[in-house]
Amino acid sequence: MQPRISVITLGVADLERSLMFYRDGLGLPTKGIVGQEFEHGAVAFFDLSGGLKLALWAQADIAHDTGLPVQPISPTALTIGHNVALREEVDQGLEAVLRAGATIVKPAQDTFYGGYAGYFCDPDGHLWEIVWNPDMLPPEG
Repeated sequence: MQPRISVITLGVADLERSLMFYRDGLGLPTKGIVGQEFEHGAVAFFDLSGGLKLALWAQADIAHDTGLPVQPISPTALTIGHNVALREEVDQGLEAVLRAGATIVKPAQDTFYGGYAGYFCDPDGHLWEIVWNPDMLPPEG
């Protein structure tokens, strides 16, 4: 398998609420909800760096598409890392997501590897880390 992951999809309880959190609260670029003309097709895509897309799709629609039952979100099953270029951007990011309606799970603090990081959950309980790692700085731009 080639390492070509291009979309990360999060199952959400309320697509409109999640769209507002990620678009209006976090400022991620999107065209909004598309695919509403299809039963179980409404989804929102957000452009991330490197061509990666974040998709939000209703959990009920994912369950319908896969044939699996809807399960509760487990914040410890997956984390999404937002890597920043400057240490102070961790605190700034956590303040911004808190204003957007996120729950701070772990305030920013020094890490065992010499970085600085904190965790938050989005309105559906998906766990994100805002991290400054001096050995893994994001590309410029």
